[in-house]
Amino acid sequence: MLPVRGRDGQTARPARILGTRTAWTPVGDGEFFCPGCGGDRNYQRLTGRRRFTLLGVPVLPRGTTGPVVECAACRHHYGTDVLDHPTTSRFSAMLRDAVHTVALALLAAGGACARTSLEAAAATVRAAGFEDVTEEQLSALVDALAADTGRLFEQPCRASLAIELHEALDPLAPHLAPAGRESLLLQAARIALADGPYTNAEREVLGTVGAALTICADDVTRLLAAARTPS
Repeated sequence: MLPVRGRDGQTARPARILGTRTAWTPVGDGEFFCPGCGGDRNYQRLTGRRRFTLLGVPVLPRGTTGPVVECAACRHHYGTDVLDHPTTSRFSAMLRDAVHTVALALLAAGGACARTSLEAAAATVRAAGFEDVTEEQLSALVDALAADTGRLFEQPCRASLAIELHEALDPLAPHLAPAGRESLLLQAARIALADGPYTNAEREVLGTVGAALTICADDVTRLLAAARTPS
């Protein structure tokens, strides 16, 4: 480094003789959940070209770097894996759809939908974000599901239903804390218990929900037992 004289003749911060500089080029944009800001923000996806610098002037190429994700608000750079995390709005939609799918699966497993089960399911689905859903709408959806699949009620969770549950829950599970996964299973258990003890078919559905949420079998058993205990 070389010392640099300030205007008053005092020695200022030394200048770096050799260094590197990166020139960034935008290659895409969108919205993401910024871990630095703690919320949804716009981003730019950048690739960079690095150069050696002499006294701050780029002179020789040193290859490429990136890509990286730059937050439009805080300007911090992150690895592209940050885009795997859903935005807040996307996460809310995933959770809402998952609760709706689980509720329908349990109503279908319970056979003829008892009013108490429909009320419990509708309340859970409304709390998840489908604010206008009614018991009658859920009942009609269960009837349509049975007519479409030809699935007999009160039978173990068949492959088609298990696939639907996994499609709704598998993408969500990695983004839920353990307490959140357990809460979702407990909500499902309370729908099943609304009209009486668990049936075999309901237990099968709840076991599939637990597996999709990556809850171990012992914890599923514990949570289903806990749901039967009045709070």
